[in-house]
Amino acid sequence: MEATSTSDKQHTLWASLVEAVRGSHQDYTTGSLNRAILLLAVPMVLEMVLESLFAVVDVFWVGRLGANAVATVGLTESMLSLIFAVAMGLSLSTTAMVARRIGEKDPEGAAVAGVQAIALGLMVSLAIGLPCGLYAPNLLRWMGASPEIVATGSGYTRICLGGSFAVLLLFLNNAIFRGAGDAAIAMRLLWVSNIINLVLDPCLIFGWGPFPRLGVTGAALATLIGRSIGVLYQFYRLMRGTERLRILASQVHLQWNVLWRLIRVSATGILQFAIAHSSWIGLVRIVSIFGAAALAGYTIAIRIVIFVILPSWGLSNAAATLVGQNLGAGHPERAEKAVWRTGLYNVIFLGSIGVIFILFSEPIVRLFTHDPEVVPLGAACLRIISYGNLGYAYFMVMMQAFNGAGDTITPTIVNFFGFWLFEIPLAYWLSIPLKMHSNGAFFAIAIAESSMAVVSAILFKQGKWKRQKI
Repeated sequence: MEATSTSDKQHTLWASLVEAVRGSHQDYTTGSLNRAILLLAVPMVLEMVLESLFAVVDVFWVGRLGANAVATVGLTESMLSLIFAVAMGLSLSTTAMVARRIGEKDPEGAAVAGVQAIALGLMVSLAIGLPCGLYAPNLLRWMGASPEIVATGSGYTRICLGGSFAVLLLFLNNAIFRGAGDAAIAMRLLWVSNIINLVLDPCLIFGWGPFPRLGVTGAALATLIGRSIGVLYQFYRLMRGTERLRILASQVHLQWNVLWRLIRVSATGILQFAIAHSSWIGLVRIVSIFGAAALAGYTIAIRIVIFVILPSWGLSNAAATLVGQNLGAGHPERAEKAVWRTGLYNVIFLGSIGVIFILFSEPIVRLFTHDPEVVPLGAACLRIISYGNLGYAYFMVMMQAFNGAGDTITPTIVNFFGFWLFEIPLAYWLSIPLKMHSNGAFFAIAIAESSMAVVSAILFKQGKWKRQKI
């Protein structure tokens, strides 16, 4: 009888997967750690799968417009990466603070932290969006764009950078849900946004049906519309509430002490991601020296890499939530165990994908372009970057573990030394003095990020993050 009772309490894998997608009410600070990782990671990975699918589909359609259109996307996204850095920096501090309050069984404090994060996001998006939208053509010129690219791509750049509020708020609101452990809600919200995006993309690019033919500008407009609708739905769900978190009308005001703590943690978090993402601008500048074909090949390969990196980022986000909630509940050893285990799962996933990319790089790139100049360059980029997949896997999880604990300083230092003092100089040295051309930049990515994975694992093992206050 006892054996039957124990068996009845065990959740099958299928039941756990269904629960993960529907939304789980489990306390992630107790019980099976594998089950906690599964319930958090599945919706976070699925959330990022569609985000990564959009990145690939977007360049699939834009690739039909020619190398200049693809180069426009590449140059704009290298600048947009700075906005993503701000969004991710704000989001990681939001997730850490909300998760810590939930772990402490303080949902009201979590809601207050969420309100301050939204207010901060609105202020930052206004400060970034207005000047970037106004000076979009100049920004393209400063990035080394040809007059042809500036002529065709200014509208795309203006909408992408000027509409940064949608990026920031989409990230921040989902960070609140993730920190609370409502990963399934965050997943569904991003799915709504991206499905709208996917439907509108070809319609606005090519003028299907009643839609105007806007070319590459249509891709940016589709993205802005999809994300904006997603943000409105997020606000609705936050005010309606979940079992873990609800924002009340009486809580919608500034609380300066909470806002200041959020800014303090966010500042180094933003710097952390700004260092990482701005390094891509440095890489783009190096690659652009070798022509539009090299830049287009790089853009296509990076989009394909993002297709698998984003689901891995979902696993990393699960680790961040588990660290924050378990530290809040006073279980630091459980938090550490969760990180190592999540890292192992990420290595298995990304390692398997890396083998596929190395073996079939050229056929995969041909799905997006048949340009005889672009294909070999894109295939080389995809193959070389994939050599570092095992390093990326652990590096992402370790960085998010530090961030989930509220220790944003350690990842910032690692990023500064790894990206700016190692990766960029290495990319330049390999590409130009050693005459490896664009391949030099690609090898630098794999070497640098693998090295940073080793350093971050050593620092994580030291355990100072366990004593972080937030």
